[in-house]
Amino acid sequence: MRLGPPDPTSFDDEQRRVHDLIASGPRGRVRGPLAIWLHRPALAEAAQKLGAYCRYGSSLEPRLSELAILTMATVWQSEFEWWAHKPIALKAGLGADIVEALRSGAPPAFPDRETETVHAVTIALSTQRRLTDALYAQADAVLGPDRLVDLVGLCGYYTLISMTLNAFEVPLPEGERAELTGL
Repeated sequence: MRLGPPDPTSFDDEQRRVHDLIASGPRGRVRGPLAIWLHRPALAEAAQKLGAYCRYGSSLEPRLSELAILTMATVWQSEFEWWAHKPIALKAGLGADIVEALRSGAPPAFPDRETETVHAVTIALSTQRRLTDALYAQADAVLGPDRLVDLVGLCGYYTLISMTLNAFEVPLPEGERAELTGL
């Protein structure tokens, strides 16, 4: 890891406040990119609010948001993101066959238009940086405007997450094995 989390014994008042705010929320702890962001507690606080909305307040059902998150993890080859969200995705009802296809880079066989559309939008935004008119029309028809806006927001947030994890080479927890890159 290039930059680790700040040492909790040397937190200033703002770092301690933001750390405690995050730890007392639905995440229950501070790790990964949130821990890195504590070097800049205002960023950590703002980002965690956006993340809390994307994870817990979105109009996307958890299986769809977790599909988008795992898709982002594969695009960015973000092992920590994959490690953190794979069990959440499976628990949320995303099929193990879809998870394995994402991990291996095989085309997933989606059971419905919603999952197919979420994946297509996430891939297009991540690789082409835009949606074609046809994909936009499909996403609008299948997801509706509220879920489409939330999906785009989630993709933006997990781009920030992925960039942070990759830029600072945040490692997996001790004893965990990389699944995307095999490292």
